[in-house]
Amino acid sequence: MSDHNSPKGTRPRARLAQNHRVNKSRKSADMSKLSETLKGLVNAAHALPGYLKAPPQIRTTYNRIASSAQEHGVGIPAWLTMATATTMTMNSPGSMVELYHLTQSLPSPPPPGETAGLMREVGLKCISFNGIPRTINCLGAFREGMPKDVFDSIPPLPSRKLDSNNVSESMARGRALWDSVYKPFEGKLLDKLAQSHPNLPVHILSGHYSNLLSDPPTDSPIRVGRILTSLVAIACLRTQTGVGPQVTSHLFGLRKAYADGTAEKDVEGGEWLATDEGNQWILNAIDEIVQGLSQGRGTTFAPGMAADNLKAKL
Repeated sequence: MSDHNSPKGTRPRARLAQNHRVNKSRKSADMSKLSETLKGLVNAAHALPGYLKAPPQIRTTYNRIASSAQEHGVGIPAWLTMATATTMTMNSPGSMVELYHLTQSLPSPPPPGETAGLMREVGLKCISFNGIPRTINCLGAFREGMPKDVFDSIPPLPSRKLDSNNVSESMARGRALWDSVYKPFEGKLLDKLAQSHPNLPVHILSGHYSNLLSDPPTDSPIRVGRILTSLVAIACLRTQTGVGPQVTSHLFGLRKAYADGTAEKDVEGGEWLATDEGNQWILNAIDEIVQGLSQGRGTTFAPGMAADNLKAKL
């Protein structure tokens, strides 16, 4: 039947509806996948899209740090925490696997599950300083590169779930940790942060210091307590570069733990690390790991686009 024999406007409307359905279907199909050109752009070399591979000599670097730590009376948990946080910030899960194996080859190492568990907890706390993506990617790749029985030996249950029964306790732990790190400026600093954005101190206290950086009550031997948490902060921030004031704040935070009595008693070498000499050792050790991981190129945290490759694209 021809269009002019149909009711007025029926056939054109049907065609419009059909075209709309076809276009919508094509649009849905286009939305469900990326073109090869777009995938190539996402993964372009100049955008540095992947992990930093473990350099061939990285165990040698870690071993020098371990030997130097032993000479200064610094135990495995302290230097391993610092080395893990630095390696996480550098986005090199393969190097974390090398760090684990180097640690287990030392005299009198912790049990394998405790070593891997500590490294995993450090990686979680790196979220507060590095953001979520590197922790997701690095911990996933770290797990895949480790012996399955080692990870199976780590307590599997989550320990930071919040509910109406524990949220007040969590907030109190977070505020206590904040006060310990930033005294005598803890209140003024919160006020200053609120001037930048009223929810900035709210999120920092409730989302980070309360439910992540402070440790929940647990019987697990795998804990990143007050001293080790300061080492995580210092290592992440030093490795990032560009945040000198925050590095300074957390160096003071490490020292204040011994001044106010919140420091754990079992962190071997912790009191020395809180001295001026110890602070210098921490920063020099972090710098050495960064240079070892990057093979002399420096941080990978925010180096900008790889200039030579970018110019080639343009």
